Amino acid sequence: MSTDEIVDAQPVSQPVSGRSRFRARLAGRAPAPPSPGAALHNISAATAVLLVLVAIGSVIHEPVLIPPLAASAAIIHCAPGLPLAQPRSVIVGHLLCAAIGYAVVAAAGSSPWAAALAAGVGLAVMTMARTPHSPACATAVVIVLNAPGPATFVPLLVGSAGLLVLAGWAASYARPRAPRYPAYWW
Repeated sequence: MSTDEIVDAQPVSQPVSGRSRFRARLAGRAPAPPSPGAALHNISAATAVLLVLVAIGSVIHEPVLIPPLAASAAIIHCAPGLPLAQPRSVIVGHLLCAAIGYAVVAAAGSSPWAAALAAGVGLAVMTMARTPHSPACATAVVIVLNAPGPATFVPLLVGSAGLLVLAGWAASYARPRAPRYPAYWW
């Protein structure tokens, strides 16, 4: 049903003001906002797992993972039904983009141009592998711009992506009416 139909479906006894019509058009087709309880649940679960990841990264001196993983946590906790949020896409997407990031650093060095190339190639490879996860493109960028050692970075990346998935799974069962995550594992 379009916003025009919603506005026009109001009882005839109540005239539709210009302000109401404007609000209906402004709302568009975006989903309804979450309840305050659901929003608090999502925020606290995502923040808790990110704080754990910061602690782990600080201990092994690899805190550069936060930008891509924060975006992954947002997708997992706020849109758990999307293909981008599923474990296959989260874990494999980050691994593919990490491999591409290291390959681009080896071939082209570390520069913003190389980082942009790595992100684009990463997106193409994830699309072909049916593992779309846009935050993983940031993993390729982080690798190209910071050149972290693969011996510590890759295990941290795999563990962190796995922890995000497990936290999303646990959080979806912690709240009775929350959408279940994941929609599929592989």
